[in-house]
Amino acid sequence: MMSDASINAVGSSATSSASSSKTATKSLGKDDFLKMLLAQLKNQDPLKPLDGTEFAVQLAQFSSLEQLNNMNSELKNLGVYQMTQGNAQAVSLIGKEITALQSGSFRVEDTSANLSYRLSQDARRVTVKIYDLTGKLADTIESTDQKAGLQTLQWNAGRFGKGDYTYEVSALDAAGNAVTADTMMTGTVTAVQFKDKTVYLTVNGQEIAFNNVVSVRGTTASP
Repeated sequence: MMSDASINAVGSSATSSASSSKTATKSLGKDDFLKMLLAQLKNQDPLKPLDGTEFAVQLAQFSSLEQLNNMNSELKNLGVYQMTQGNAQAVSLIGKEITALQSGSFRVEDTSANLSYRLSQDARRVTVKIYDLTGKLADTIESTDQKAGLQTLQWNAGRFGKGDYTYEVSALDAAGNAVTADTMMTGTVTAVQFKDKTVYLTVNGQEIAFNNVVSVRGTTASP
């Protein structure tokens, strides 16, 4: 056990250290811990020296604190490295054709547009419904016997012409049970943006989150 004088000395040392700092913190760093440990050794009662077991425990605590600080620094560095790698990969997609998950919206730039979706399993019947911006049904496309995986169809806008549309896909298997169908987007990446720590790709005039990309088909246009 430490004497009252030792306790007062340690307390005085800690108070002095805290008062000299311009910014108060709620937790002790490894330097503060080491200073307190040295002050405790310096001011211990010679007749009642610090117990060896207790001292070993305190050293172990100091070692653990230092390891945690080092681990925290390494994790921060790893996070920065991963973000940099992701940004570089996103930029390298400019000029390439990608397929990505998206909400079901698309834009007709000419007279037609490609609509993509992914089936979770084989489907006996697939129905694609296309709506204009007012929510009015513009067209319905029926297909049969499609395999699981990515599917793409070309829709002729016809009298509806250029503009923004939405579409939804429903599918049934041979037994009449619903098959999950995720709407996708296929197009060439024309730009990359970094917003709110998220990478967005510009495809067919729309922004697509980089982490929604499911495939890359290669360069489709010459630089």
